[in-house]
Amino acid sequence: MRARTVLTAINGTTLVGLAIAKLTGATIRRGRDGVLIAENYARTIPRNTCFTVGSVIITKRTAEWLLHEKRSALFEHESRHVSQYAVLGPLFWPVYYLLCGYSYAVTGSYGCRNALEKHAGLHAGGYPTDVPVRWRRTSRRRTR
Repeated sequence: MRARTVLTAINGTTLVGLAIAKLTGATIRRGRDGVLIAENYARTIPRNTCFTVGSVIITKRTAEWLLHEKRSALFEHESRHVSQYAVLGPLFWPVYYLLCGYSYAVTGSYGCRNALEKHAGLHAGGYPTDVPVRWRRTSRRRTR
């Protein structure tokens, strides 16, 4: 876990996460496994309760809420994104949004066919797991 913290610091993505937290008035707390938590993020975009930038999980809730054992799957989901940032660095953003576009085009959901979200755990991240591809739904309608 320490390696990914160092890698996200070197590739600059954690610095971006800290800047977002600072600029939006979120408070930084230490999480676990080298992850920082920016709590009380008050913006409406994105709509998600949590999102990750570098080694910083940014949440609209408190750090205690995120670290509670009932939400361990959500913390692990966001923590897997930290590992993705360690590998991809700033390339995470174009890759992520390209995959969001693909997923949306195919299913109408930004996450269910996004390989980075699948790797992080769709269900734990609050994404639907059973959305059919659009053309399969369309082709069924045409046959009726």
